[in-house]
Amino acid sequence: VVLAQVHIGCGVGTAALCLARRVAGLRVLGVEIAQELVDIAKKNSETNALADRVTFAAADALALPAAMRRPFDHVFCNPPFYGPEGEVSPDPGRARAKMDGGRLADWLKAGLKRARSGGSFTAIVAADRLFESLSVLPAGGVTVFPLWPRAGAAAKRAILQVRIGARTPLRLLPGLILHAETGYTAAADAVLRGEAALSALAAGPSRK
Repeated sequence: VVLAQVHIGCGVGTAALCLARRVAGLRVLGVEIAQELVDIAKKNSETNALADRVTFAAADALALPAAMRRPFDHVFCNPPFYGPEGEVSPDPGRARAKMDGGRLADWLKAGLKRARSGGSFTAIVAADRLFESLSVLPAGGVTVFPLWPRAGAAAKRAILQVRIGARTPLRLLPGLILHAETGYTAAADAVLRGEAALSALAAGPSRK
Protein backbone atom coordinates (compact mmCIF):
# COMPACT_ATOMS: atom_id res chain seq x y z
CA VAL A 1 0.00 0.00 0.00
CA VAL A 2 1.22 3.51 -0.75
CA LEU A 3 0.34 6.58 1.23
CA ALA A 4 0.08 9.46 -1.22
CA GLN A 5 0.74 12.94 0.09
CA VAL A 6 0.79 15.67 -2.53
CA HIS A 7 1.47 19.23 -1.26
CA ILE A 8 -1.63 19.80 0.94
CA GLY A 9 -2.28 16.08 0.66
CA CYS A 10 -3.11 14.26 -2.55
CA GLY A 11 -5.16 17.12 -3.99
CA VAL A 12 -7.57 15.80 -6.60
CA GLY A 13 -5.65 12.53 -6.81
CA THR A 14 -3.68 13.05 -10.02
CA ALA A 15 -0.35 11.63 -8.83
CA ALA A 16 -1.96 8.71 -6.99
CA LEU A 17 -4.07 7.76 -10.00
CA CYS A 18 -1.14 8.05 -12.43
CA LEU A 19 0.92 5.78 -10.19
CA ALA A 20 -1.85 3.19 -9.94
CA ARG A 21 -2.43 3.26 -13.69
CA ARG A 22 1.26 2.74 -14.33
CA VAL A 23 1.87 -0.03 -11.77
CA ALA A 24 -0.58 -2.89 -12.12
CA GLY A 25 -1.92 -4.33 -8.87
CA LEU A 26 -0.69 -1.47 -6.71
CA ARG A 27 -3.02 -0.21 -3.99
CA VAL A 28 -2.82 3.50 -3.20
CA LEU A 29 -4.21 5.59 -0.36
CA GLY A 30 -4.51 9.31 -0.98
CA VAL A 31 -4.73 11.68 1.99
CA GLU A 32 -6.02 15.23 1.58
CA ILE A 33 -7.02 17.80 4.19
CA ALA A 34 -9.69 19.52 2.04
CA GLN A 35 -12.89 17.48 1.81
CA GLU A 36 -13.94 19.15 -1.45
CA LEU A 37 -10.74 17.93 -3.11
CA VAL A 38 -11.24 14.44 -1.68
CA ASP A 39 -14.69 14.34 -3.28
CA ILE A 40 -13.19 15.27 -6.66
CA ALA A 41 -10.40 12.69 -6.21
CA LYS A 42 -12.97 9.97 -5.56
CA LYS A 43 -14.88 10.91 -8.72
CA ASN A 44 -11.61 10.86 -10.66
CA SER A 45 -10.83 7.35 -9.40
CA GLU A 46 -14.28 6.17 -10.48
CA THR A 47 -13.99 7.83 -13.90
CA ASN A 48 -10.66 6.12 -14.47
CA ALA A 49 -11.92 2.73 -13.23
CA LEU A 50 -9.40 2.69 -10.39
CA ALA A 51 -11.68 2.99 -7.38
CA ASP A 52 -10.98 -0.64 -6.44
CA ARG A 53 -7.27 0.11 -5.97
CA VAL A 54 -7.10 3.83 -5.17
CA THR A 55 -8.92 5.24 -2.16
CA PHE A 56 -8.99 8.74 -0.75
CA ALA A 57 -9.56 10.05 2.75
CA ALA A 58 -9.86 13.48 4.33
CA ALA A 59 -7.15 13.94 6.97
CA ASP A 60 -4.25 16.18 7.90
CA ALA A 61 -1.11 14.61 6.42
CA LEU A 62 0.91 16.04 9.32
CA ALA A 63 -1.42 14.62 11.98
CA LEU A 64 -2.83 11.39 10.63
CA PRO A 65 -5.58 9.58 12.52
CA ALA A 66 -4.58 6.40 14.34
CA ALA A 67 -5.95 4.11 11.61
CA MET A 68 -3.52 5.60 9.10
CA ARG A 69 -0.47 5.61 11.34
CA ARG A 70 0.90 2.35 9.98
CA PRO A 71 3.91 1.45 7.83
CA PHE A 72 3.56 1.70 4.05
CA ASP A 73 5.78 0.29 1.30
CA HIS A 74 6.23 3.72 -0.22
CA VAL A 75 5.32 7.25 0.81
CA PHE A 76 5.44 10.17 -1.59
CA CYS A 77 4.62 13.83 -1.16
CA ASN A 78 4.87 17.22 -2.78
CA PRO A 79 5.20 19.63 0.16
CA PRO A 80 4.44 23.33 -0.37
CA PHE A 81 7.45 24.76 -2.20
CA TYR A 82 7.72 28.04 -0.31
CA GLY A 83 8.65 28.78 3.28
CA PRO A 84 7.21 31.42 5.60
CA GLU A 85 8.86 34.28 3.70
CA GLY A 86 7.24 35.92 0.71
CA GLU A 87 3.81 37.13 -0.30
CA VAL A 88 0.93 34.98 0.90
CA SER A 89 -2.08 34.42 -1.36
CA PRO A 90 -5.34 35.88 -0.03
CA ASP A 91 -7.01 32.58 -0.93
CA PRO A 92 -6.55 30.26 2.10
CA GLY A 93 -6.52 27.08 0.03
CA ARG A 94 -3.90 28.38 -2.39
CA ALA A 95 -1.82 29.77 0.45
CA ARG A 96 -1.87 26.39 2.19
CA ALA A 97 -0.83 24.65 -1.04
CA LYS A 98 2.06 27.02 -1.76
CA MET A 99 3.38 28.08 1.66
CA ASP A 100 4.51 25.61 4.30
CA GLY A 101 4.49 28.03 7.23
CA GLY A 102 7.99 26.89 8.13
CA ARG A 103 6.92 23.25 8.37
CA LEU A 104 8.93 21.63 5.57
CA ALA A 105 10.81 19.53 8.14
CA ASP A 106 7.47 18.31 9.52
CA TRP A 107 6.37 17.17 6.05
CA LEU A 108 9.58 15.23 5.51
CA LYS A 109 9.57 13.71 8.99
CA ALA A 110 5.93 12.66 8.58
CA GLY A 111 6.74 10.88 5.33
CA LEU A 112 9.79 9.13 6.74
CA LYS A 113 7.84 7.98 9.78
CA ARG A 114 5.16 6.24 7.69
CA ALA A 115 7.57 4.37 5.37
CA ARG A 116 8.40 0.84 6.47
CA SER A 117 11.94 -0.49 6.88
CA GLY A 118 13.16 -1.47 3.42
CA GLY A 119 10.54 0.75 1.82
CA SER A 120 11.02 4.22 0.42
CA PHE A 121 10.00 7.84 0.77
CA THR A 122 9.97 10.30 -2.14
CA ALA A 123 9.44 14.06 -2.10
CA ILE A 124 9.88 16.87 -4.59
CA VAL A 125 11.27 20.11 -3.15
CA ALA A 126 12.43 23.51 -4.37
CA ALA A 127 16.12 23.38 -5.25
CA ASP A 128 16.90 26.37 -3.04
CA ARG A 129 15.59 24.38 -0.06
CA LEU A 130 17.70 21.33 -0.78
CA PHE A 131 20.12 21.95 2.08
CA GLU A 132 17.20 22.42 4.47
CA SER A 133 15.63 19.19 3.24
CA LEU A 134 18.77 17.07 3.41
CA SER A 135 19.37 18.18 6.99
CA VAL A 136 16.16 16.34 7.96
CA LEU A 137 16.82 13.14 6.02
CA PRO A 138 18.92 10.21 7.29
CA ALA A 139 22.59 9.96 6.43
CA GLY A 140 22.20 6.82 4.32
CA GLY A 141 20.11 5.72 1.35
CA VAL A 142 19.38 9.16 -0.13
CA THR A 143 19.29 10.03 -3.83
CA VAL A 144 18.90 13.51 -5.35
CA PHE A 145 17.38 13.81 -8.82
CA PRO A 146 17.52 17.41 -10.18
CA LEU A 147 14.88 18.73 -12.57
CA TRP A 148 16.46 21.20 -14.98
CA PRO A 149 14.01 23.64 -16.68
CA ARG A 150 16.28 23.84 -19.75
CA ALA A 151 19.76 22.76 -20.75
CA GLY A 152 22.30 25.01 -19.05
CA ALA A 153 19.76 26.45 -16.59
CA ALA A 154 19.93 26.01 -12.84
CA ALA A 155 17.63 23.36 -11.41
CA LYS A 156 14.49 24.74 -9.75
CA ARG A 157 13.20 21.47 -8.31
CA ALA A 158 14.77 18.26 -7.05
CA ILE A 159 13.26 14.87 -6.33
CA LEU A 160 14.57 13.28 -3.15
CA GLN A 161 14.20 9.60 -2.42
CA VAL A 162 15.17 7.74 0.73
CA ARG A 163 15.50 3.98 0.94
CA ILE A 164 14.60 3.35 4.56
CA GLY A 165 17.35 1.54 6.46
CA ALA A 166 19.94 1.74 3.66
CA ARG A 167 23.47 2.79 4.57
CA THR A 168 24.70 3.81 1.13
CA PRO A 169 26.11 7.34 0.76
CA LEU A 170 24.12 10.13 -0.87
CA ARG A 171 23.92 9.88 -4.66
CA LEU A 172 23.44 12.84 -6.99
CA LEU A 173 21.79 11.52 -10.15
CA PRO A 174 21.99 13.07 -13.65
CA GLY A 175 18.44 14.39 -13.43
CA LEU A 176 16.08 15.35 -16.24
CA ILE A 177 15.97 18.37 -18.58
CA LEU A 178 12.31 19.31 -18.92
CA HIS A 179 12.07 21.79 -21.80
CA ALA A 180 13.60 22.33 -25.23
CA GLU A 181 12.94 25.25 -27.60
CA THR A 182 9.76 23.68 -29.01
CA GLY A 183 8.25 22.23 -25.84
CA TYR A 184 9.10 19.31 -23.61
CA THR A 185 12.27 17.36 -24.28
CA ALA A 186 11.75 13.88 -25.69
CA ALA A 187 12.79 12.33 -22.37
CA ALA A 188 10.41 14.48 -20.32
CA ASP A 189 7.56 13.92 -22.77
CA ALA A 190 8.01 10.15 -22.55
CA VAL A 191 7.78 10.30 -18.75
CA LEU A 192 4.68 12.51 -18.84
CA ARG A 193 2.98 10.16 -21.31
CA GLY A 194 3.77 7.13 -19.15
CA GLU A 195 6.05 5.65 -21.80
CA ALA A 196 9.17 5.83 -19.63
CA ALA A 197 10.06 5.98 -15.96
CA LEU A 198 12.59 7.82 -13.89
CA SER A 199 14.15 4.39 -13.55
CA ALA A 200 17.43 5.54 -12.01
CA LEU A 201 15.54 7.21 -9.18
CA ALA A 202 12.88 4.51 -8.85
CA ALA A 203 15.56 1.85 -8.42
CA GLY A 204 16.97 3.71 -5.44
CA PRO A 205 20.38 3.05 -3.95
CA SER A 206 21.46 -0.53 -3.57
CA ARG A 207 21.47 -1.72 0.02
CA LYS A 208 24.53 -3.19 1.73
